[in-house]
Amino acid sequence: MVRQRSSDTQQPNVARVYDYFLGGAANYAVDREFGKRALQRFPFVESVAKANRLFLHRTVRYLLSQGVRQFIDIGSGVPTMGATHQVAAEAGGARVVYVDNEDVAVAQSKLELERDGDPRRHTVVRADLREPDELWQAVATSGIVTLREPVAVLLLVVLHVKQLDDAGRDVGPASVARLRELISPGSYFALSHGTDDQVPDGRATKMAEFAAMYDHTATPVIWRSQAEIEALFGDFELVEPGMTWTPLWRPEYGDSSEPDLGFSDPSESIGWAGVSRKPRPQVF
Repeated sequence: MVRQRSSDTQQPNVARVYDYFLGGAANYAVDREFGKRALQRFPFVESVAKANRLFLHRTVRYLLSQGVRQFIDIGSGVPTMGATHQVAAEAGGARVVYVDNEDVAVAQSKLELERDGDPRRHTVVRADLREPDELWQAVATSGIVTLREPVAVLLLVVLHVKQLDDAGRDVGPASVARLRELISPGSYFALSHGTDDQVPDGRATKMAEFAAMYDHTATPVIWRSQAEIEALFGDFELVEPGMTWTPLWRPEYGDSSEPDLGFSDPSESIGWAGVSRKPRPQVF
């Protein structure tokens, strides 16, 4: 998230606040206070967070159905509340590497995986999305996944956090482009991102006000247009149904126990998402 404040527990952190919105316990008093104030002003964000988590569940199930058994979850925060390895447990033998650059998130993730994981198949590494080559090396040396074989890279509600370099520039798109180069052909890349593009009347204004709440935290946020989000996939092949609102992506991979989030229209989810696949080289 933001390099110079990676271990700061005195300011709210967007990943821990997200955990609070999901009903988790991997957060601090400062995150809960921030989250309560946010929900008082913007009650819709709780349903938005849950819609994205349900998108994660459906994405993992879909990828399992395609034979994927290796997952790299970048910007994972703390793996609770139906995290990747918990859903992937539906297929025995699936392996998951969580990646985060916040010291507290990594430490908490280790504790969670000790209670709810398998050290032969699940781990967390500390690495920074803004340094994609170093991140990839950290994943490689974890010993959990084999990077010369296809993997699934998950970047869910990560890139709305500004990935600022030392000059204050958002290098998120450039980092994603490098990751697309690094992953092996046949791999999948899943992404979700908040957008204020084509949302219901009044929602864009509320989203701007919500984003402003993070301006003076360690994790400032940014909303991108639908076209900007789709561009993050580069030349990868989008799987059906392509880019869409999070509740509309592959509902057939949902679960009957999923809650009704109360959206009168899918655009109220403000989450634009999709899953893509890196083409394999053509053989002539």
